Amino acid sequence: MPEKHLHTAHPDVLKRLKRATGHLQNVIAMIEGERACIEVAQQLHAVERAICAAKKLVIHDHLDHCLEEVVGAGPAAMRSSIAEFKDITKYL
Repeated sequence: MPEKHLHTAHPDVLKRLKRATGHLQNVIAMIEGERACIEVAQQLHAVERAICAAKKLVIHDHLDHCLEEVVGAGPAAMRSSIAEFKDITKYL
């Protein structure tokens, strides 16, 4: 059985995923209701942004809690590399 991981960011991740679920349900209803393509595209964009925000939060949480735990009081160069990696993840 996989190890359980609960971090302080998880409630926010859940909130973002629930928001994405709501947007996706709107998209389905809009398509079923034959709404305009521009409106559907806007809602799809909202779904995409909510999921990307959740993914980024999970990645940053992992870097902050899981990798930092391994590095701990390691060399400054190693801590700096993790900080740099975290910074570049904003382009995911």
